[in-house]
Amino acid sequence: MEFIQANPDPRELKRALAVKMVMQNYELSTIGSILGVSLCFVSKWKYIFAEQGTAGLKLKYKGSRGYLDDAQTQTVISWLKQKDYWHLEELKEYISDNFNAVFESNQSYYNLLKKASISWKKTQKKNPMY
Repeated sequence: MEFIQANPDPRELKRALAVKMVMQNYELSTIGSILGVSLCFVSKWKYIFAEQGTAGLKLKYKGSRGYLDDAQTQTVISWLKQKDYWHLEELKEYISDNFNAVFESNQSYYNLLKKASISWKKTQKKNPMY
């Protein structure tokens, strides 16, 4: 019960609720329909809980570490806000030169521009047609 009450992650919560309901002698099919999971899901987490306890119900994957830490991200955002206009290639070069990082996709650069409240679609200081 303590694990259920202290757990904000819905995946871990669903696992814990399935185990709790098994311990309260609910039928597996009833548990599956209430939680919206398969019978295999219920059986799997029942077995893992029996083997490992509540530690077994926790998520194992915590995600990968980003290329930039929070301080470096703030440095990039400050640099972007000081500029009058922006070019994606210039941002890539700045990050590569200063932090020795190259993102795998342009979306990461676009996300930095968004954090700085800059639209990546507006990279020129004036319309070239005029």
